[in-house]
Amino acid sequence: MTSLRPPPRSTSLRLRVSAPAEPPLTGHLPLTDAPGVPDPIEVTSRYLTRGGRPWFPVSGEFHYTRYPAGEWEEELLKMKAGGVTAVASYVIWIHHEETEGRIRFDGDRDLRRFARLCARHGLDLIPRIGPWSHAEVRNGGLPDWLLTRACTPRTDDPAYLEPVRTWFEAIAGQLSGLDRAHGGPVIAIQIENELYDQPGHLLTLKRMAQAAGLSAPLWTSTAWGGVQLPPGELLPLYGGYPETFWTEADGGWPDTCRKHFFFTHQRDDEGIGADLRPTPVRGAAPTDSADSAARFPWVTCELGGGMAVSYHRRPRVEAADVGALGLTKIGCGSVWQGYYMFHGGTNPLGERTTLQESHATGYPNDLPVRTYDFQAPLGEYGQYRPSYDELRRQHLLLADFGSLLAPMESFLPARQPSGQDDRDTLRWAVRASADSGFLFVNNHQPHEELPAHPDTSFTVEFPAGPALTFPSTPVTVPTGAYFCWPLRLDVGGLRLDWATAQPVCTVVDDGDGDGRTVLVLAATEGVPVELALDARTLTSVRAPSGACVTLDDRVLITGLRPGTDALVEVDTADGERVGLLVLDARTARTAYKGVAWGAERLVLCEAGAGVVFDEHARDGQGELRVHGPAGATSFAVLPAPPRPPVVKGAYVRESADGVFTRYRVTGDGREPRPVLRAAEAVLVRAVGPAPEPVTGVRGRASAPADEHYDTTAAEYAITVPDGLPLTGTLLRVHWSGDVARAYVGDTLVADQFHSGRVWDIALDRLPAFALRGEGLRLRVLPRAADARVYVPEGAQGTPSTEGASDAGGAVVAVGRVEWVMTRTWVVGEG
Repeated sequence: MTSLRPPPRSTSLRLRVSAPAEPPLTGHLPLTDAPGVPDPIEVTSRYLTRGGRPWFPVSGEFHYTRYPAGEWEEELLKMKAGGVTAVASYVIWIHHEETEGRIRFDGDRDLRRFARLCARHGLDLIPRIGPWSHAEVRNGGLPDWLLTRACTPRTDDPAYLEPVRTWFEAIAGQLSGLDRAHGGPVIAIQIENELYDQPGHLLTLKRMAQAAGLSAPLWTSTAWGGVQLPPGELLPLYGGYPETFWTEADGGWPDTCRKHFFFTHQRDDEGIGADLRPTPVRGAAPTDSADSAARFPWVTCELGGGMAVSYHRRPRVEAADVGALGLTKIGCGSVWQGYYMFHGGTNPLGERTTLQESHATGYPNDLPVRTYDFQAPLGEYGQYRPSYDELRRQHLLLADFGSLLAPMESFLPARQPSGQDDRDTLRWAVRASADSGFLFVNNHQPHEELPAHPDTSFTVEFPAGPALTFPSTPVTVPTGAYFCWPLRLDVGGLRLDWATAQPVCTVVDDGDGDGRTVLVLAATEGVPVELALDARTLTSVRAPSGACVTLDDRVLITGLRPGTDALVEVDTADGERVGLLVLDARTARTAYKGVAWGAERLVLCEAGAGVVFDEHARDGQGELRVHGPAGATSFAVLPAPPRPPVVKGAYVRESADGVFTRYRVTGDGREPRPVLRAAEAVLVRAVGPAPEPVTGVRGRASAPADEHYDTTAAEYAITVPDGLPLTGTLLRVHWSGDVARAYVGDTLVADQFHSGRVWDIALDRLPAFALRGEGLRLRVLPRAADARVYVPEGAQGTPSTEGASDAGGAVVAVGRVEWVMTRTWVVGEG
């Protein structure tokens, strides 16, 4: 690690907000909603509107064909609880028509059912219809039979367009009646993917999709890498990832990823998909974007919710990487947060071939056969990841304040980092209107730690109001911190001039019958909490014991200790009551907001667990479901329901937790089952020599051939104990080696390339009869010492693996193995 020198001391960092030169353009694009819809979607040159109000969508990618249909509904509810408002999904041609003429929409391919579930739960849908998708799928999603034809794919070749037309018509049949004109969820349709030099073909595909019967107010295209788009026809969408699997094994952390941790107004990312584009087009200005920033809002569809691993390069993405990138993009000016992936999945087993991207199909990267976990906020089996908590906190902010943020332009300070290697200059920006806004700071990036910034304060000058200098006492911006602070935020008639805490959401607390509005904020770790209130907008303030209240033209509250009881109560000048509740950062990461028991409520859930709100359950009365450990769990609610909730099959104990009411749930009164139960992996075949390294496309390392798993892999047997529930149980494997596969009988059920992460396998995905009888077999291969493979530092061998077999110096081990049991608690109205 390079030593960090402290940055120069600063009394105040300054930024001037300028007045907009002119209002945003409207009606200048041929993107219109269906006539007569109650909430028409429109596109201005700076932001989107819905129902005439500024709109800040959040979209998350979830591939229905990579997940069991029986579990779609609960996973969609998890996404919704995570703040996702629109579900994006590739409609992957080869998953539906592997055999020519047999287009399947059954089972896990049931696009119509998936779309209707989105509609049922108030989620918008964005089908990405291809025909070429990429998505790390075989042939980019084009069926093998199509590639045997005498045609030129991804062009206007009539021999190619003929089967594409049939495919588009099949999609249109599935989505018939689910467009906006019929009250359906389809708000946008993406044409193709990452096609950089065929604007005429993109327009042809759009016209073909419309002729087939597909309809949406927004037609979109990915716009990275110097793309050429048909003028005005497609809304350009951008992206940015914290890491890549598609760059060279020895290339280090790519600069195209590094730049996403700086505040900038550059939208394009020439690094995404660069392995599939010739060098000359990289960095070129999009044909339709000489004035793109003046005509189109900054919309994203592929902010990295995680990252896949390829055989030659296996990056690890941490929760803070995802959170810092997402928050930085909002500060840069994004008006649509779109994530790829938000939910991981598993590649289906093809009837004719495996369906992953690979060297065998001419791609530069070998991907695992089965897993498409993507290190996503919701994992391959729906696991909650820390990145889900990081993003949910941001999305709660957008849900309540996005209509304010969307029209606000992004402003950068005069003093900015000198370049991408500058780690000393604090990275910050302001989204602002004439007299108010939000301050954004990012002091985190992967791989290279950024220094703390002591004695920091900010001055923001507004065109229609006095400047703000804050906080009153300079603070240290800690290493790794990233946050958003409000500037002159109106809360129920109270003017909050600033807070050194991030807005989470608002909730109406009518527990005392007064219906006060409570602004919930999250403290910034390592920064003292300070609230500055405009004294002209209030008549009285009541702060918790220990807090200091300074009365002047501005009421300054300091010394507040964040927590569930850190509530400042204010009577406003117009007779309303407002609360300011400052949670500590850890507690704020457990916050959910949704409708339960007939009202909107804030719910705090234990770390590692999750909450969904199902308004359609219990004959429309609704219920809350808690997904968590199989043992005891608890959750806290504000405002508390009128009667204690009832949890099916469990006892509930009620207690106060600050201003929340906490409910502790234990399974039927008995001792809770352990969340982890030790399993045993028995070595049944010793490891052989590591396979000789093989290279494929562009000289990159290729994954070992299938036969090595049958001959030289170490093999471990795992028996499933009688009485172990399959539903809700994961097998968690701590292992070292190169690559591993899991089998039930002769069926490949899971795989992983080693990157130092644990390997989870969901038992309820496996054939139950064979699993009970035969158990699982894990086969692990060692890596040759000279293999050109990037593995994160410290992941070559993990301390949790014991009893390793040694093959020419290559470590292969299945160490600790455990059953991880979870449970869903169904919480109904008392």
